[in-house]
Amino acid sequence: MAVLDDLSGFEFEDVIEDVFRNLGYENVRQADRTADEGRDVIMEEVVDSTRRAIIVECKHTGTVGRPVVQKLHSAIATFDFDGPKRGMVVTTGRFTNPAQEYAQRLQQNDDPHPIELLDGEDLRELADEIGLDLYNGRIEILCDETLRPYDPAADVDAPVEEAFRDIENIEAADLPEPHSAVTFRPVVAVTADTNAVFETSVGVIHRINDRTRFVAHAERGQPQVVDEDVATLVTENLHATVDLDSEQFAEVFDDVEENRFGQTQTEYKEWAVERLQQHHTTTVTYTGDNNVTYNKTCEPNRSDISVQSIKPVYLPEVRQTTELQKYTYPYEYYAAGPSRVTDEDGIHRCVHCDTSGVDETYTYCPNCGAIACNSHTKTERLEGEPVCTGCAVTERFALKTKYFYDEDNLEAFREEYAAMPLHEKAMENKLLAGGSVVATLLLVVGLLVIGGII
Repeated sequence: MAVLDDLSGFEFEDVIEDVFRNLGYENVRQADRTADEGRDVIMEEVVDSTRRAIIVECKHTGTVGRPVVQKLHSAIATFDFDGPKRGMVVTTGRFTNPAQEYAQRLQQNDDPHPIELLDGEDLRELADEIGLDLYNGRIEILCDETLRPYDPAADVDAPVEEAFRDIENIEAADLPEPHSAVTFRPVVAVTADTNAVFETSVGVIHRINDRTRFVAHAERGQPQVVDEDVATLVTENLHATVDLDSEQFAEVFDDVEENRFGQTQTEYKEWAVERLQQHHTTTVTYTGDNNVTYNKTCEPNRSDISVQSIKPVYLPEVRQTTELQKYTYPYEYYAAGPSRVTDEDGIHRCVHCDTSGVDETYTYCPNCGAIACNSHTKTERLEGEPVCTGCAVTERFALKTKYFYDEDNLEAFREEYAAMPLHEKAMENKLLAGGSVVATLLLVVGLLVIGGII
């Protein structure tokens, strides 16, 4: 619970903005702090298909009297909005009886600009209702929702089996069960509007009207925006979250880890505003009334940026490792039910070189467990099966290198080779044998020409 009395006035306004945004109000934003005219937070609600503006006055004080409520009533009347308007006074303390009576009279008289009063106790109850703890004046993120860490309609090992399907010389039935671990990583999905107009004596020189959506990792340290494909995975599956039940998932995965949100919701909001300020800052060139060219840096104010929503959710990061004899193959991906984004693919990668990627061809070596690219895969001479160059025993026969699983196979072929007639030995190097035949034919033809026979 928040120690609300410890907040500064501006910090209190930050908290109120975040609370109302989480309550589902729309277009929640703070007014310009240099001249708010009794309007600290502005937001909108839709009631019976009618959009209504709400002007909020925040008072970080022990007692709020009638003059504050009267001032807000005047500020509502002069606020430029095409539609009905109402007001709200929120305080960390309490309201005097005259203040309460004034607000009640507005309600009873069906005033077009009624005012609702929320004291410190009301504020704490609101925070409890929406599952938020106010901690040291900030909204601590309490989240128990996660994207699905696996497809409930398939086996948890299905992604690994699918990845191995591209590997030649190995069947799914031959794969051992991989070790599966899931880490629930906190992320926040942010939606924000930026509306700013930049004017000089010649008129409007630049305008920003933009809605931005992005997803950021929300663990300890500076938030980091996720890659576009991961952001798409998150935003397209926010409607299909499930409860983060560690005990339930422990029945599916060998290891389960849950990382905590590293910062408060208010801090993520401030970071998003700063990021959008930098993103939208640009230098504009324009011509003045005196026909002189000027450069002006257009940077939106904080009040020009309205964070519409900060949706916290856990993003499952699944890591499955498959042990095949001497080698371990990791496969790591972000999951959302049947959808996933691969973060590390150790299956489509040659163990002997830098070749990687799903567009290459790889072959499994049953002799040592290696997955190798074409240039590091050979045919075992004795058994005619693939063998990788990393484990093969080699020896030259008919001036050509032959590959064997082990010394026993090499020795067996030596005996076989020794018993071969000369023409079969020659065929152990078909290129050499073919070249010899061609050379012999050319020699015969040459002798016939010299002898005048042809």
